[in-house]
Amino acid sequence: MTPNEKAKILSEALPYIKKFTKKIMVIKYGGNAMIDDKLKHSFAKDVVLLKLVGMHPIIVHGGGPQINKSLDLIGKKGQFHNGMRVTDKETMDVVYDVLNSINLEIVELIKRNGGDASSLSKKESLGFIKSKKLLVNDNDLKQGTVDLGYVGEIESIDKKFINEFISNKSIPVIAPIGFGNDDQIYNINADVVAGKIAEVMSSEKLVLMTNTKGVLDKNKKLITGLVASEIDSLIKSGILSGGMLPKIQSAVHAAKSKVNSVHIIDGRVEHALLLEILTDQGVGTLIKSH
Repeated sequence: MTPNEKAKILSEALPYIKKFTKKIMVIKYGGNAMIDDKLKHSFAKDVVLLKLVGMHPIIVHGGGPQINKSLDLIGKKGQFHNGMRVTDKETMDVVYDVLNSINLEIVELIKRNGGDASSLSKKESLGFIKSKKLLVNDNDLKQGTVDLGYVGEIESIDKKFINEFISNKSIPVIAPIGFGNDDQIYNINADVVAGKIAEVMSSEKLVLMTNTKGVLDKNKKLITGLVASEIDSLIKSGILSGGMLPKIQSAVHAAKSKVNSVHIIDGRVEHALLLEILTDQGVGTLIKSH
């Protein structure tokens, strides 16, 4: 790349930096970007840069592959229902340990790349995501509710608690774990947590990183833009299913709330965050309410 080409890229980023300064960006970090060392550092550098130019990134991470690996080691097979992990007591213990380990790794990764980050997922901090047991209706099997175990749904999120870290110029790093009035820790889908935090914080953007190019049509081609009304037909036709369901439902809910735009992007692309937020070139699917 020539010096002129580099300068052009930097100048292209300027209007986006001006537009999004002091704005909150909620980023769901998951997929290959959490496993591949090169992509890990690429992600950390992107987040640090966004913070340095005046934006306020908030990281919500998953941990599906790492949790599955840990369950395999104890001879336990992961089970899912509509993209939600069935979580018994033994599985919850594994989920909690793995997510905490990942959380601390992300904090250290951001610090090593020149930023400041804080873990919001230590036991003493868990109360900021209030949750209760999730009850799921199984319309397909006509068996009433399905017991997913220690899977939670969000009752409330303490906005002030998150804002304290942002005010201290730190990047909050959040694991998808909630705490109930019954003193129970609950496993919550990371896309759902990211979507809810984006709504509560009136985020400018919600960015969901995944292992696909974005939302794909029946011919596996990227759909660059979607509105809420189009998504129902994609679900009914079976084009959207499994792990994409909580992701797309969170995206639609956020788009219908106070979040200006929702992006499902390919986390396998180096510097995908910067490409999506600071350049004219998108790398995924943009979802709007209408």
